[in-house]
Amino acid sequence: MHVILGGTGQVGSATARGLLDSGEDVTIVTRDESHSEDLKKAGASIAVADIRDVQALRGVLQTGKRAFLLNPPADPSSDTDKEERETISAIISALDGSGLEKVVAASTYGAFDGERCGDLTVLHAFEQALKKQSIPAAINRAGYYMSNWAGMAMTVRETGTLPSFFPADLSLPMVAPADLGSAAVQRLMSGTDDVGIAYVEGPERYTANDVAAAFAEEMDRDVAVQEVPRDDLEGTFREFGFSDEAAASYACMTRRVIDGETMPADEAILGNTSLRSYIAAILS
Repeated sequence: MHVILGGTGQVGSATARGLLDSGEDVTIVTRDESHSEDLKKAGASIAVADIRDVQALRGVLQTGKRAFLLNPPADPSSDTDKEERETISAIISALDGSGLEKVVAASTYGAFDGERCGDLTVLHAFEQALKKQSIPAAINRAGYYMSNWAGMAMTVRETGTLPSFFPADLSLPMVAPADLGSAAVQRLMSGTDDVGIAYVEGPERYTANDVAAAFAEEMDRDVAVQEVPRDDLEGTFREFGFSDEAAASYACMTRRVIDGETMPADEAILGNTSLRSYIAAILS
């Protein structure tokens, strides 16, 4: 049995479906059972629990042999760093006494030891906490999620512009949720000696200009990239409803990406999903 945290999100659900397609038993942990109807129909079991409830989460983990751990993003109107670190603490506590034989955790390119730089520092803390506990832990660091562009689709369709926090010609390792799910499945089903950090990205690296071109082709209209100036990052995040703390944290993370400080240290696992095919799929 595999237990999946974040199983109703894009990466978690891709992981769950990959396991189910391989004939594995899967339990999805969710706070809202209505969000998991499709996975339930596909054969997954559903466990309703708040992952911050250590005792409840430990009880679910005890039903499985292996688990996929994804720290869900906090509401950006909150102090995201504080909230996400508290969730990490609960997950790590729940692992103690769970009896699991292996875990696979989702992390990010560029994770580093520090404070208040979004996923880069929060997920580094997650990695370090996993290394200190006794269950063998595999960590998949992901490139920039292609799905981050999906929320721009309506703006692109209505205005012909693609807002971008990155320079239009900055080449980035991007990856589709399906490829992250496949990489997670591979490590969930490998031996307990397959541990440590692996890097996962798509078949090529892409720019915001490439994203605009993909939208333009699928929408049959001109699309231009609208860069958010580096000095305006925090203000733009606040305009989107981010708290002051979250805006500063996300701006820090974005600047490190722009400055090339989030490139992988080792050769990456390459997925199969191209940017064009991903954009075509979400628009269809």
